[in-house]
Amino acid sequence: MAINNSNLKNLRKSAKLTQEDVAEKLNVSRQTVAKWESGESLPDIDNCILLSKLYHVSLDDLVMYAKDKKDNAPSGKHMFGVLKIDSKNRIVLPDKALQVFDLKAGDKLILMGDETQGLAMVKLNGFLAATAEMLKIIKETDPDEIED
Repeated sequence: MAINNSNLKNLRKSAKLTQEDVAEKLNVSRQTVAKWESGESLPDIDNCILLSKLYHVSLDDLVMYAKDKKDNAPSGKHMFGVLKIDSKNRIVLPDKALQVFDLKAGDKLILMGDETQGLAMVKLNGFLAATAEMLKIIKETDPDEIED
């Protein structure tokens, strides 16, 4: 199966990169990138690997194009829609988001924020498990091995 050239173009545009940007990052000419996107030629496996890393997609997502996909978002990335804060300062998560992240009534979420990056929610159980694992690693680490 060949790479879908419109997929390459859509992934590049989603990454807000020009053909020149991609060419520079992959150390190829802009014309080479243009030929890949027009279907005149195909990137070799090494360039496919670099493209998948650049666009944050798997090689499968780079090479195979599912016509039933609504977008070319990287694997594991989702756009669930627009949320509205009601008069009681509540938001309702879309059903698809609840399914994808296996959220149920009563689940506890941690809400974090970065003034430049935005808001993020994480399931409390997963956060606590990851924190416990990090603490275990820290306790097992020899303090003399840690550089200041």
